[in-house]
Amino acid sequence: MTLSTLETLRLTIAAIRQRTGESQRELATALDLTQDKVSRRQSGAQPWSLDEVDALARHWGMGPLDLLAGPTHAAQSMTWPPGTAAPVPAAFAAPAPAAVPAAAPAPAAPVVPAPALVVPAPASVAPVAAPAVVAVPVPASTAAPVAADYDRAPDGEVAVHPAAPCEQCGRPVTHRIGGRPLHLGGWCTPAPAPAAPVPAAEAGRAPSVAAPDSSPAAPASPAPPSVNSPAAAPSSAVRQDARTVPTAKSRSEYASSGRELGFYLDMITSAVEQALEEHGGDTEAASAALEKRAIPNGMALFDKTRVGAAYEHTAYPERLEFLSKKSRNGADEIWEGRHKWENAPLMAALKAGADPVTVDVLDTNAAYCSALKTHLPIGALVHQPDGGWDPKRSGVYLLPARPTWEHPELPDPIGNRHEAGPVLLDEATVRLLIRCHKLGLADAPHITEAWTSGASEGLLEKFRRVLTQARENAIHDGDTITEKYVKAIYAKFASTIGESTYNRDIRRPDWMHIIRSQAFANLWYKSQRAHKAGLTVVALRGTDELHVTGGEWRKANGGVFEEGRLTTQLKLKDQYTLPRTRNRSA
Repeated sequence: MTLSTLETLRLTIAAIRQRTGESQRELATALDLTQDKVSRRQSGAQPWSLDEVDALARHWGMGPLDLLAGPTHAAQSMTWPPGTAAPVPAAFAAPAPAAVPAAAPAPAAPVVPAPALVVPAPASVAPVAAPAVVAVPVPASTAAPVAADYDRAPDGEVAVHPAAPCEQCGRPVTHRIGGRPLHLGGWCTPAPAPAAPVPAAEAGRAPSVAAPDSSPAAPASPAPPSVNSPAAAPSSAVRQDARTVPTAKSRSEYASSGRELGFYLDMITSAVEQALEEHGGDTEAASAALEKRAIPNGMALFDKTRVGAAYEHTAYPERLEFLSKKSRNGADEIWEGRHKWENAPLMAALKAGADPVTVDVLDTNAAYCSALKTHLPIGALVHQPDGGWDPKRSGVYLLPARPTWEHPELPDPIGNRHEAGPVLLDEATVRLLIRCHKLGLADAPHITEAWTSGASEGLLEKFRRVLTQARENAIHDGDTITEKYVKAIYAKFASTIGESTYNRDIRRPDWMHIIRSQAFANLWYKSQRAHKAGLTVVALRGTDELHVTGGEWRKANGGVFEEGRLTTQLKLKDQYTLPRTRNRSA
């Protein structure tokens, strides 16, 4: 099977992005495109234009024909980062002088093979004859035989042999070059001898390409294989960025991008320091400027945390009618579990003459930051006319009627709206209803239709952890500017990823509803814990206010909640007495 020129180009772009560590957003910025346009071109929904091919080639420091020649050739030809010298391929020498006669005809244009397929050069590009073997002045210890193509069978297909260790990197390879087990394209260039000088061209290479260790105990670190390379077999090994060395604690959490937690925290602290410097140390002016930059800076941080992820989310999926606003200041049709609830039996008893009660207003810290840990759909929502619920998927669900709630001492999990007819609920609210069913509080939700996609609870997890840690550091250091800046990032991220003119990097109203509903659901879980511990739940307000009475709520004094300012803790926001006039702040 042969691939078309556009298919080959898409594979090449994916391979080079893997090598450079660029996100789609960073690549789109370099090409003066939007992330959505890059995503559509890479998915095949739209073709890459010739002008865009020229821009890609300039961005990666190579010629357009090099980019179109396949992943391996393009990776060898590129100059990265921009302004540095192009990587120098390994020295090529024939196994024996007689094997490659000096007058031998030049082979045809290089072909980049993949397992069971061949990727030819574009038909529109005239074949360029490869030069004869030329001696390159490099140390003899680094010389290794590499040809323009793998050995082929009489039928022209790549010959497959029993797996044998590559003579350069030791990894298994089932192909041969000149009869010897080697990987194609110099992906596994051997480490130079300890006394060998480093070529000048190598000194300016990208920091993401680790310099090989000359120690015998440390094997050479090969560059990532291209998509078409046989070395690109699935592997559990994790690519790391040589610019940072992850600590033992952070390696498991951030190994997918090779960046430790400090890398992301530095993005936040650097922005704060820059704002203070620009405004001459004026904290109020710097804080106001940081709040204005919270959306683009937050999206840049989010994109960085997605580098190295196992999949790419869809930034601009097809818009569904019920997820679109009906007017400029209107709302769509999704029903969130918004809380504005009071304990009706308690209020009736107080009105009938019961003794006054003192109510503690507990405040949830960083509610929207904690709500980033939720099941989000990865791709575009797909209609499922038969309904049902799958825990591995996420989206929007149609229920024929509002679920019945018969527990007046606890808030209704889907809020205070009481409207007849079908309701559209998002993933977080449906999961809350299912939890209520498991607790024996309600019937299982009856879902007649669904619009879902494959889901992940960890899609925003790294982003959430970075913001959580930055907030905790700021609280510990008394850094109110950073604390306000972090709050602006997660609050505006949650509020502008739907339909907003202020955020053009992503358009996911389904994410917005799920994150907000998750914040409401988290508050409901706290009310259920308080009720289970013997407290009386008086009221719920929005995403962060829990009003309780009837006992001690502090865990240190035998209660159920830890007191503090961390995201896992609650703090006392206010206190008032019922049924007298409430004395509480706005």
